[in-house]
Amino acid sequence: MGVRILFLGPLRDLAGQDECEVAAPLGWDGLLAAVNPAVAEQLREGRVNLAWAGKVLADKTQLSARDGDEVALLPPVSGG
Repeated sequence: MGVRILFLGPLRDLAGQDECEVAAPLGWDGLLAAVNPAVAEQLREGRVNLAWAGKVLADKTQLSARDGDEVALLPPVSGG
């Protein structure tokens, strides 16, 4: 089954896909390795938030996704 990673907003363009599935378990280091370098760079810079199982993580490094979980990469929000 694995972990489903969703790329939202401009991250979809950086990733070149809407979503992907990776093997579980998935932690922070595994996530960085699973996405392309441009997306990983955005994650490391702190501009991108991470939602796991429907909740935004205050500390992205605490990611511990299991089979069937969904991880959404949330781009920075701009006002207007």
